[in-house]
Amino acid sequence: MALYFFDIQSGRDFFADEEGLDLPNQKAAEIEAMQTLIGMAKDSVFGSERPDMAVEVRSTIDRLFCVSLVYRNTGTMH
Repeated sequence: MALYFFDIQSGRDFFADEEGLDLPNQKAAEIEAMQTLIGMAKDSVFGSERPDMAVEVRSTIDRLFCVSLVYRNTGTMH
């Protein structure tokens, strides 16, 4: 088991994970990060702003990976 920290960024807001989760491997951390990001997106109430969101995962010694949701307006669809 290893300790993984899940730092949250939503728009300009950043929330550092001070506790972490003890998980068996990085694959489990990847699943947790994706589930967290999906939950954030589902819970967001988008007004005129659609903030980018990210979950940055780190161990006690290194940054490991980041999963993110980026909103881009690609113009009018016909």
